Amino acid sequence: MPNKKTKTTKVSIIPDENIVGKIYFIRGEKVMFDKDLAELYGVETKAFNQAVKRNIKRFPEDFMFQLNKKESDIFLRYQIGTSSDGNLRSQIVTSSYGGRRYLPYVFTEQGVAMLSSVLKSKRAIEVNIQIMRTFTKMRKLLATHKELSTKIEKMEKENKENFKIIFKVIARLMATDTEDGKKKKIGFVEK
Repeated sequence: MPNKKTKTTKVSIIPDENIVGKIYFIRGEKVMFDKDLAELYGVETKAFNQAVKRNIKRFPEDFMFQLNKKESDIFLRYQIGTSSDGNLRSQIVTSSYGGRRYLPYVFTEQGVAMLSSVLKSKRAIEVNIQIMRTFTKMRKLLATHKELSTKIEKMEKENKENFKIIFKVIARLMATDTEDGKKKKIGFVEK
């Protein structure tokens, strides 16, 4: 029997929302925590960090940095997790580092890309590709949002008087009472 090639459908192993929910804005950078990345890759945080430390020359400060105590307290004080039954639960972390003995590391987009040279399991490769695609989608979305915002601001400045007139007309159309206090009838009036 000839070997048939079947067309496979691209299926994400992790929903994009789960990745987006783990991206934070710290020190002017979009970053992901070491513990979140370890969870996505399916490894223990300790093993994840050991692999990074064995390859530390690949992670300069613009790829990975350690949070200070204040930043760590802010971002790790309140955590949302899932219980064994799959339901969301929230917890106030009693240890200031979530049970850790060190301050957490965070990885920028470039740092996440570099992880692909350190973590080489099939799952790590698939997760890394998905994370990089999510970063790209976010960048495009932010760029589109900024372009749209700039265009609207420009239109408002150029057409300030026209916008005032349009809003007055809309307000009149939305009004339901006539000057004598009676309700306006909606629809066509027969003559």
